[in-house]
Amino acid sequence: MCGLVGFSGEVIDRDTVIQTMTDRITHRGPDSRGVYTDADIAMGFRRLSIIDLNQGDQPIYNEDKSLVLMFNGEIYNYRQLREILAAKGHRFYTQTDSEVLVHGFEEWGEELLNKLRGMFAFAVWNTKEKSLFLARDFFGIKPMHYTTVNGHFVYASEIKSILDFPGFGKKLNKNALNNYISYEYPVPPETFFEGVYCLPPAHYLWYRGGKVETHRYWEPKFAPDDSMTEDQAVSEIEKVFEDSVAAHRISDVEVGCFLSSGVDSSYVASYFTGQKTFTVGFGRDEKYNEIGYAKELSQKIGVEHHSHVITPEEYWGNIRKVQYHMDQPLADASCIALYFVSKIASQSVKVVLSGEGADELFGGYNIYHEPDDLAAYQKLPRGLRRAIAAFVEKLPFSFRGKSFLIRGSKTVEERFIGNCSMFTMREKHRLLKEDIPATAPQLLTKPVYDRAQGLDDVTKMQYLDINVWLAGDILLKADRMSMANSLELRVPFLDRRVFEVASRIPRRLKVNRQNTKYALRKAAMRHLPETTAQKKKLGFPVPIRVWLREEKYYNIVRQAFTSKTAEQFFHTDALVDLLDAHYHNKRDNSRKIWTIFAFLVWYDIYFNGVSHEPGDMPIVK
Repeated sequence: MCGLVGFSGEVIDRDTVIQTMTDRITHRGPDSRGVYTDADIAMGFRRLSIIDLNQGDQPIYNEDKSLVLMFNGEIYNYRQLREILAAKGHRFYTQTDSEVLVHGFEEWGEELLNKLRGMFAFAVWNTKEKSLFLARDFFGIKPMHYTTVNGHFVYASEIKSILDFPGFGKKLNKNALNNYISYEYPVPPETFFEGVYCLPPAHYLWYRGGKVETHRYWEPKFAPDDSMTEDQAVSEIEKVFEDSVAAHRISDVEVGCFLSSGVDSSYVASYFTGQKTFTVGFGRDEKYNEIGYAKELSQKIGVEHHSHVITPEEYWGNIRKVQYHMDQPLADASCIALYFVSKIASQSVKVVLSGEGADELFGGYNIYHEPDDLAAYQKLPRGLRRAIAAFVEKLPFSFRGKSFLIRGSKTVEERFIGNCSMFTMREKHRLLKEDIPATAPQLLTKPVYDRAQGLDDVTKMQYLDINVWLAGDILLKADRMSMANSLELRVPFLDRRVFEVASRIPRRLKVNRQNTKYALRKAAMRHLPETTAQKKKLGFPVPIRVWLREEKYYNIVRQAFTSKTAEQFFHTDALVDLLDAHYHNKRDNSRKIWTIFAFLVWYDIYFNGVSHEPGDMPIVK
């Protein structure tokens, strides 16, 4: 796992600029540094050595050095591709997977991408044609960002490197704040920095002749096969997942595994006999601490278990550091927990496997039950349901079933914007200052839903989550929090071969009255205790709701909500009302509060110069 940066053209003191940009992401690759420059481009690289420890430094070249490669990620089928390329006459000088990319690109060009199995973001400079090629993996596991500055094309694994480029004018993208208030995360391809973009998953980019062109090379299309039996589904899942885990364990260093009490990471860990697992939790309440479950499972499957209980002081004291490493505000409270589990893992191993992606591929989120829950009510005439919803929405009080009546009046395209949905349009207009856009989130999801026509509602929800939520939240925090600790995180569920199986699983074997991820759980039961395989999904529970009802943390957030920073973007009286209602136990506003608070902390780091180092609780200006 590594980091890369670069820019086109000549700039004053170019060597210092590329060094500064590269060193900004030393945490992504503390083992070595590489630079390539010519009259037209400067490229920088930081390496975390995983495969071919002695000869895998970058840049990597083809035989005549007409192609220059810098690469972040792992290619799991590189040995097979190497054999094919060698048979075609390509000469290899290292044992690293990186070299397969440069020869593969020379041989196949853009078609190389669909031959790969792995996670990747890489850059190839053609010294003869003066063209730059960037590519990002199928699901968006590895990041890539880019912009143009005064005629220079600038790219980097993390946005913080782009900010170091001379002449870059740092300006908040207010539309990103608009989307964030709905989704709790920055929605690609826009970022919170005006003019800086995220290359979407499964896309490549050409920069040539001063022009930028992006293209999609793959799409995760679902085609449920209703003729598939339960036994067929379970056996296919078991076979392909075993193969994926074996591929993801290829390494010249020790590989460990994150472990919670859930089926996803537990299924991964079941292949780790004799190695190490890592878990974090909060306090002693099993609702927020899965260490006991993980320790018990580790003993059963024969692995060495490491754990850490995160104190409230540790959690709040590292909020600034986490938001700095995220590059953009993320209101997923579990990202700080992920930072800590990455930290303890990095003390023992360089690589870990984790369970991200299983929910999106196999139907694991509890919200995927909603189409079944609403089915009977939605048999009523649509006009009647909409009239009921319009009436109850105007009521000034909440009651049990109010949300059901409102959501039941809508189609899945209208009600589901992804796994996370924060503020309603009415709330956005009440909170945001007039100069901040407040558009309906459905404008963003409509093009995605348009590509999912003909699928059942559960599969439409999966498709939306894979295309928006997965890259925008789950994989963003996985990459940033692991890399903040110089740790490579691999995700064996997010493998093209695994998806090929998952895409054919019929709805009844994904989400039914018995459970979510039905077929996957059945496959896991062949390797795990039934209690683990069937355990209800918890996510990564963090006691934010509890802490925000304690005076100490209430006061920290209240100070942020009444700060000058908050006044720039929000009606602060509305923010305080939101906080007070939660503090006095009138309603659970914890996730909404955290969404605003995370943004304010992030903004002060990137725009007001507040230190991101751990220490006292964050004070927002």
